[in-house]
Parts: sequence; structure tokens; C-alpha cells
Amino acid sequence: MTPPTTVHRERLTAAVSWWVAAAVFAVIIGWLLWVAATPAIALVAATGSLVVTGALVAFYGSVRIEADSHGLRAGRAFLDTAHIGSVEPLEAAAWREAIGPEGDVRAFTLLRPYVRTGVRVTVEDPDDPTPFWLVSTRFPASVARALRPTP
Repeated sequence: MTPPTTVHRERLTAAVSWWVAAAVFAVIIGWLLWVAATPAIALVAATGSLVVTGALVAFYGSVRIEADSHGLRAGRAFLDTAHIGSVEPLEAAAWREAIGPEGDVRAFTLLRPYVRTGVRVTVEDPDDPTPFWLVSTRFPASVARALRPTP
């Protein structure tokens, strides 16, 4: 296997507001139990809530996007270069249209609501019913360059 020519690697992480919301949730749980129960129970519940919501934010909010001359990896899914057709970087307005009114339920999607841009990658595989992939990325032009490097 030859080394990839152009590489794009990115980890999408949850926005700060998601972490703040998790902390606020834990504080509210703690305050409610402080009023209704004992301070010890409130502290345990608040700490437990913070751990659980923090783990959920970290798990959902963290996903890897990798693109190179071998293909596109979005999370655990992989699309080989042999099956990649056109690659279209989509800025904010075009991205909203692609995931909204122009959407196709057959498409593979890896969407994160805190990322406002992405790429549309056409699937050129007659055995695959998926017409295209929509993948959130903060650097759509970089992903497109990595999948379609100039010779």
C-alpha cells in the first residue's frame, strides 16, 4: 500500500456551550437535591450527573474525519477511493440546503450540529444504494483536496 499523497485529519469536538450545558445540568440537579434532601446526597447526585453528562458529550461530540488518496473515513465508516465520485465542499448556506430541503434519506450522514460546513461525496458503486455521503467538517476544501489531489 502506497503512502497517501494528501492527508486531512480532523477531530470534531463538542462546542464549549455543550460542556457548559452539562455543568449547568449537574448544578441544577445538585441544587434541587440540596433543597429536597441532604447536602451529601446533593453533592453525590451533582457529581454523578456531571460525570454522566460529561461522558455523553465527550462520546457524541468527538468524531474523527480522515481523508487521503486511499479514501474517506468518517467516524467508523470508510469509503474507498475506488467508489468516490465527485467531491463537493459545502459552505454554510449550501450545507444547510444539503442537510435540509435537498436531503436524501438514502444518504450516509455524519452530522454534528455544532459544525456548519461539510462535504458531499458521491458514491460510485453500483452495489451500494447510498447515493452520496454528507460529512460535517470544519475544513471542507481541505477534505476535497485530500480526496482529489492534483497530480
